[in-house]
Amino acid sequence: MILEVAILYIKPNLNSEFEKAFKDAFKDASKIIKKMKGYISHELQKCLEEDNKYILLVKWGKLEDHTIGFRESAEYQEWKSLLHDFYNPFPVVEHYTSIDLV
Repeated sequence: MILEVAILYIKPNLNSEFEKAFKDAFKDASKIIKKMKGYISHELQKCLEEDNKYILLVKWGKLEDHTIGFRESAEYQEWKSLLHDFYNPFPVVEHYTSIDLV
Protein backbone atom coordinates (compact mmCIF):
# COMPACT_ATOMS: atom_id res chain seq x y z
CA MET A 1 0.00 0.00 0.00
CA ILE A 2 1.20 3.51 -0.87
CA LEU A 3 0.09 6.69 0.87
CA GLU A 4 -0.08 9.78 -1.33
CA VAL A 5 0.38 12.94 0.73
CA ALA A 6 -0.52 16.25 -0.93
CA ILE A 7 0.11 19.50 0.93
CA LEU A 8 -2.48 22.03 -0.24
CA TYR A 9 -2.00 25.77 0.27
CA ILE A 10 -5.19 27.67 -0.50
CA LYS A 11 -5.11 31.17 -1.91
CA PRO A 12 -5.78 33.89 0.71
CA ASN A 13 -9.41 34.39 1.78
CA LEU A 14 -10.64 31.36 -0.17
CA ASN A 15 -10.76 28.75 2.62
CA SER A 16 -14.55 28.74 2.94
CA GLU A 17 -14.99 28.60 -0.82
CA PHE A 18 -12.40 25.83 -1.07
CA GLU A 19 -14.03 23.75 1.66
CA LYS A 20 -17.47 24.17 0.10
CA ALA A 21 -16.12 23.39 -3.37
CA PHE A 22 -14.22 20.40 -2.02
CA LYS A 23 -17.35 19.03 -0.34
CA ASP A 24 -19.52 19.70 -3.39
CA ALA A 25 -16.92 18.76 -5.97
CA PHE A 26 -15.70 15.80 -4.00
CA LYS A 27 -19.04 14.15 -4.48
CA ASP A 28 -18.12 14.16 -8.16
CA ALA A 29 -14.39 13.90 -7.55
CA SER A 30 -14.91 10.94 -5.23
CA LYS A 31 -16.80 9.17 -7.97
CA ILE A 32 -13.84 9.84 -10.27
CA ILE A 33 -11.07 8.64 -7.97
CA LYS A 34 -13.00 5.70 -6.51
CA LYS A 35 -13.23 4.17 -10.00
CA MET A 36 -9.47 4.22 -10.48
CA LYS A 37 -7.49 1.00 -10.38
CA GLY A 38 -5.66 0.60 -7.08
CA TYR A 39 -7.62 3.28 -5.19
CA ILE A 40 -8.20 2.38 -1.53
CA SER A 41 -9.36 5.51 0.36
CA HIS A 42 -8.89 9.26 0.82
CA GLU A 43 -9.35 12.00 3.42
CA LEU A 44 -8.79 15.75 3.77
CA GLN A 45 -7.38 17.34 6.93
CA LYS A 46 -7.11 21.06 7.84
CA CYS A 47 -3.98 22.37 9.56
CA LEU A 48 -4.54 23.90 12.99
CA GLU A 49 -1.44 26.11 12.87
CA GLU A 50 -1.80 27.50 9.33
CA ASP A 51 -5.32 28.52 8.35
CA ASN A 52 -4.87 28.11 4.59
CA LYS A 53 -3.04 24.76 4.73
CA TYR A 54 -4.64 21.36 4.18
CA ILE A 55 -3.39 17.84 3.63
CA LEU A 56 -4.98 15.32 1.28
CA LEU A 57 -4.21 11.68 2.03
CA VAL A 58 -4.96 9.03 -0.58
CA LYS A 59 -4.18 5.34 -0.21
CA TRP A 60 -3.27 3.44 -3.39
CA GLY A 61 -2.42 -0.21 -3.98
CA LYS A 62 0.90 0.67 -5.62
CA LEU A 63 2.77 3.78 -6.72
CA GLU A 64 1.95 3.36 -10.42
CA ASP A 65 -1.78 3.32 -9.64
CA HIS A 66 -1.40 7.01 -8.79
CA THR A 67 1.52 8.23 -10.90
CA ILE A 68 0.51 6.51 -14.13
CA GLY A 69 -3.02 5.10 -13.80
CA PHE A 70 -4.58 8.21 -12.29
CA ARG A 71 -2.25 11.07 -13.23
CA GLU A 72 -2.15 10.08 -16.90
CA SER A 73 -5.91 9.52 -17.19
CA ALA A 74 -8.69 11.67 -18.63
CA GLU A 75 -10.32 11.39 -15.21
CA TYR A 76 -7.39 13.26 -13.66
CA GLN A 77 -8.04 16.22 -15.96
CA GLU A 78 -11.62 16.33 -14.71
CA TRP A 79 -10.44 16.04 -11.07
CA LYS A 80 -7.94 18.83 -11.65
CA SER A 81 -10.56 21.17 -13.13
CA LEU A 82 -12.72 20.87 -10.02
CA LEU A 83 -10.20 22.07 -7.42
CA HIS A 84 -6.83 23.19 -8.75
CA ASP A 85 -7.74 26.89 -9.11
CA PHE A 86 -7.71 27.20 -5.31
CA TYR A 87 -4.04 26.20 -4.90
CA ASN A 88 -1.08 28.55 -4.62
CA PRO A 89 1.50 27.19 -5.06
CA PHE A 90 0.70 23.92 -6.80
CA PRO A 91 0.55 21.12 -4.20
CA VAL A 92 3.62 19.22 -3.15
CA VAL A 93 2.81 15.53 -3.60
CA GLU A 94 4.87 12.76 -2.04
CA HIS A 95 4.39 9.02 -1.65
CA TYR A 96 5.03 6.95 1.47
CA THR A 97 5.13 3.28 2.30
CA SER A 98 4.72 1.55 5.66
CA ILE A 99 7.72 0.27 7.57
CA ASP A 100 7.28 -3.08 9.27
CA LEU A 101 8.23 -2.47 12.90
CA VAL A 102 7.55 -5.96 14.15
